[in-house]
This record gives sequence, structure tokens and C-alpha cells, in this order.
Amino acid sequence: MRDDVRTETSSTLRTPEWYRTATRWTQLTLAEDDPVKFDVSRWINIFRETRSNATCLSAGGYVAYYPSKVPLHYVSRFMDGNDPFGELVDGARDLGMHVMARVDPHAIHQGAADAHPEWVAVDAAGNPRRHWAFPDVWVTCAYGDYNATFMPEVVKELVRDYDIDAVFANRWQGHGICYCDSCRSKFQASTGMDLPTSTEAADPVWRAWSAWRRDVLTKMVIDWDIAVKEIRPHASFIPNMGGASLMEFDPELIEKHCPFLVVDHQGRHGTEPVWMAGRNGKRMRATFRNRPAILITSVGPEEPLHRWKDSVNTPAETEAWIVNGAMHGMLPWFTKFNGVVPDPRWIAPVADGFELHEKIERTLAETEPTTEIAILDASTTLRHWDWQSRRTAEVDELGFYHALVEAGLPFEFVSDHAMTPEMLDRFRLLILPNAVCLTDGQCQMIENWVGRGGSLIVAGESATQDGDANLRDELGLARALGVRMTGKPRGPLKNTYVSLNGQHPISAGFDGAERIIGGTRLLAVEPVEEADSPFLYVPDFPDLPMEEVYPREEPKGAAVIARETAAGGRTVYIPWNVGGIFWEVLAGDHQRLIENAVRWALNAEPLVQVEGDAVLDVAVRDGGDLTAVLLTNLTNPMMMKGPIRKSYPVENQTIRAAVPTGRTGATARLLVAGSEVQVSFTDGFAEITVPIIDLAEVVRIDWT
Repeated sequence: MRDDVRTETSSTLRTPEWYRTATRWTQLTLAEDDPVKFDVSRWINIFRETRSNATCLSAGGYVAYYPSKVPLHYVSRFMDGNDPFGELVDGARDLGMHVMARVDPHAIHQGAADAHPEWVAVDAAGNPRRHWAFPDVWVTCAYGDYNATFMPEVVKELVRDYDIDAVFANRWQGHGICYCDSCRSKFQASTGMDLPTSTEAADPVWRAWSAWRRDVLTKMVIDWDIAVKEIRPHASFIPNMGGASLMEFDPELIEKHCPFLVVDHQGRHGTEPVWMAGRNGKRMRATFRNRPAILITSVGPEEPLHRWKDSVNTPAETEAWIVNGAMHGMLPWFTKFNGVVPDPRWIAPVADGFELHEKIERTLAETEPTTEIAILDASTTLRHWDWQSRRTAEVDELGFYHALVEAGLPFEFVSDHAMTPEMLDRFRLLILPNAVCLTDGQCQMIENWVGRGGSLIVAGESATQDGDANLRDELGLARALGVRMTGKPRGPLKNTYVSLNGQHPISAGFDGAERIIGGTRLLAVEPVEEADSPFLYVPDFPDLPMEEVYPREEPKGAAVIARETAAGGRTVYIPWNVGGIFWEVLAGDHQRLIENAVRWALNAEPLVQVEGDAVLDVAVRDGGDLTAVLLTNLTNPMMMKGPIRKSYPVENQTIRAAVPTGRTGATARLLVAGSEVQVSFTDGFAEITVPIIDLAEVVRIDWT
């Protein structure tokens, strides 16, 4: 490790602020036979090569990699009097690194199961759960004594015996509903109900179980953190927290007990764009604006259906995932499964991604995200969905997200759980892609914000249900939008269309088309005050037999309602699932419709925009006297489906950034290229041309 990196980390070593200089992480997840196979010294060199200043190391839980004395704590049978965890801790500390011990409590071996059968999870048929991937062992119940009594002893032993800063828990939240006697009796005592038999969001028993589980796991986080701090006051218990966890837990709990957040989204699989990495950053700060957040990247492919965990991804894919996360404020963390390194091709792209982060780290620290546009992160809706099916409820947001990326418009998230009037006032435009469930208070807060001049885009079935997923008689945001609901949501439908209606900026640019593809879930509404309807519904008609595929009636009923408010803002209501259909079909007409609606509702030239032939994921950060424009180049045939083979550089991208009040000049520097770039001024905007962008570039503008 270089001396300057060591100096930066030493300023917070073993203090309560240690995590603030833990900005590039190596995670080594050991296999059981690693104690006799892997080379500790090689891993110390990898820490150096990758510029890592922190590490997370396998310690215990399912397998202990140190000579544990906790009864029934399974110690690797390949340890022969040695202490691989301790050796790695000492090596990392010698480099001035921060150290976190990883535990995994999701499974136990036969001996522990024999001694404590109540530690084993039970399925709906009453059978103890064998591990789905390794049937020789058992899945643990996360809601009972195993996590409440046994694992705290492991945690306390690690914190007492080793020079570490935290204990990190993976797979700590359980794997669905457990039907053991303990869970049955505790749930019954708490709610008066039997355990749920479905995970449907509309099932009140499922919702009650979700709330009960949240309470049980919340207490666990608090207890484990207290156990750590009683022994080592500067240290913390850090649960593996993704976006789903932010929906499932009380923000005040995380605020108090989690000094930083770790997102376990290790890579993309199926049809996922590269921007999914950066989306995690926006989502974390939508709830905790200033809390450090880390993105875990696997060095291998992430394909849940196949699971090649001890493998290596293409170098370009690994680097792109790390970099896009870093460009949106995520601290990089890579994880390697198995201490043996039979294929070293992952080391260089990790080192390159970490080097890019190092180049931009100070500018990130001097600035904070700033945009005019926010998408509502619909936590109130998503918390009703089982984690395995939650993506189904997110498709509308993903569609809007991708449409804005294609438009080159920077934006942030606002969580409806953390939403405040002050938070909303930071933005000019708020977008609700399909926030189905909103409380009365949340609706009122948004309505008040519109009354203060905010602009609003609402789509799909947003606010048709209350916070408990009960269907409303009237749209919760009806007054904010100036509309009235005339029919309940219906669908799924096929072969629907919306017709262009007159001339309006929202219906511009469709090259003479009379109609475009409609949605699969529709809601009937009408304006109650003066408004335009740039699109009308085409009444349903059959999709088979082919001879019957023709409209029977003229277009009628508003499919888009646009109006200007008395407070000077604008509202757009699209009462069908345009975001979800765009995500699933990727029709260009839907991207245009979304972009048109956003630009019209914004009602001003964006403060920062990028022009050029490319697909760039744009982020903007403000530091008072400086503006940083962060550009990730997504122009790639593998943008939507990895792995990326290589990056395709783009040329001559022009940035237009509004000159702040009181400033008359600027200098600009390309942080990745390491060079100065010229600035010109036109009509109150600074213009900068970036000659070439390979994977990413950060333009730092210092105003004078």
C-alpha cells in the first residue's frame, strides 16, 4: 500500500470514525479447505495491488476459521493448529487497513442440529429444512434462539480476541417464513394469527408476518451491536443491508446502529443494464443522504440459476460494475470466493476500477448530489412484496429510470419513508412511476409541495391504495393532479393503444403517427379543472381472430392529463403502466413519451445537460464553488445484457452547465484523463467538450 493511502487511513484507525476512511474494500470469503491451500502472503499483496484500505474476512458462523472456543461453533476441519483469520487480520493491520470480520449464520452442521433441533428452520409441511444447495447441513431459523443466544457468543469472541473494527453478517435475515414451533407460538402471541401460507401482498396475514419479522430482526441488530460495543466501543455490528432492507427496517434503527450501509448487489444477471450499480447509490441516499454506502462486486458472474461462484467474469464487466457504482457515490468493495486464485484475470480490472475511484474520491468528498428531478422510491409499496417477487413491483420505476438515462437527464431518488417537506423542496420535479401504496400523510405532503410550486408526474396506479394496501375510493393524489377517478384499475389487457390528441409538447416528435402502443393496466380518470389531454385511450378491441383486430370506437377518455398549476408548477398524469411496458418492451415511443413529459413538466432548460451521440449515465454533484459532472459510458452492445466484452469509447460530448449566481468564469479538469479542458460561455451556460470517454470521465468545474 502506498504511504499516502496508509496516512489517510491512519487518521481514523480504531476510532469511532474508522469507517470514514474505509473506502475501498477487499472481501475474502474462504472455502473450508483454504487453511491448507491458500497463500496468506499473496492476499496481502492483493490488498496492495488493488489499493484497498479495508478488508472483510471470513471468520465464523457456519464455519470458523479461527480456533473458536464457543460450544457447537464448527471449526474448519482443515485447520491444524493454525489461525488463518488471525494471520489475515495481522497482515491487513500491518498495512494500516481497517478490518471487519464476516459471519454467516444461515446454516449449521449436524452436530449443532442434533444438540439444538430448535435452531433448524421448518418448512410449511413441518419438515426441518435441509440446505437447498448442500443437503448435508441445515438451514437455521433466523427468528429464534440460534441468532438470539448462540451467534452473539460468536460475535463477542471475535471482538474480544481479534483487532477488528466491526462484525459483518451475511444471510442473517432468514430465508422466508419459518414454521417451527417457536415461530408459530411467538407469532400467535404477537398477532393472534397463524403463520401465513402465502406471500401475496394483499394477504393481511402476510403483512402481519412481515411486520413481526421486522420487529424480531430489528431487536437482533440492536442486541448484536450492543454486544460488540460492550467489548470494543469503537466497533459496530454491520448487517448486510440492501435496498430491500431499507424498506423493511425502521430508518431510526439504521441511523443509530449502522454507521455505513453495505449493498449486496454483486453484479447483473438476465436483462439488467450497467446503470443498476449506480441505482443502488441513489436508493441508499434517498433514505440516508449522507451515510456512506458500499457496493459489493463479485469477481465472477452473477447468475442465480447457474451459480458459478468460484469463477471469473470478463474484465470489462467487472470494472464497469465497480465504476458505475463509484460514479454514483458507492464505495467499491470486491468479493472473491475461495482463497485459492486459479484464474487471476479479475485482479487487473478490480485494481483499475479502484484506481478510478481513488482519482475521483476527493472530488466526491467535496461535493454532494444535486439535481432538479427526483423519482419516488416507493418503499411503502415494495415492503408489502416478498423479496423474491419484489422486482415485479419495480418494473415501472425501472422503465422511467432507463428512459431518463437515455435522455441524458440526471436525477435522484426520494424515499417515501424518509420524505420530508424540506427534502421535496430540493427538487423541481417529482416522478411517481407506480407508487401504488401511499399513506394519507404522504399524499398530503406531496400535494402541499405541488401547492408550493413543485411539478409532478404520476403514472400507473399510484396512490390507488393506502399505506396498508387497501384500495381507495378516490385517487390519493387527485387534488394534486386536478383529476377524478371514474373507474377502478383494470387489467391485464392486450392490444391496447393510445391516440395522439392535438398538438402539445408531450405528444411531439412521433412523426405523424396517429396512435402508439398502450398499457396492460389502465385506470379511467378525467380532469376536474382546465387541463390538456395530449393522448386519449383507444377503446379496447380484440387481438384475435386477426379479422377482428380493429377499433370499434373513436378515441375517448384521457390517457395523459397535463396542466399548469396556480403555484407555477406543472402536473402530468399518465393513468396506465407506461414505465413497466417500456421496461419490458423498450419501445422508443414510450421513451419519447416519458422524456417529453419530463421536459415539459420541468419547464426550464436543465441546469446540466450533455449533448452528443452516446448513451451516458449522468450524475451531477455540487460543492458550492465547484460542479462535478460524472459520465459513465453505456454505449455498448452489451449495455442491457452482460457480460461486457470491452468498452467502446465515445467522442466529443458537450456539457452545458448553468453558471451559478455570482460567478463569471470557470476552469475545468478531466479527472480520469488527468488533463485540463477549455471552457466557453454562452447565454449563462458554461460549455465544455470532452474529447473522448472510454468507460468513464469526471469533469470537475471550478467556478471563479
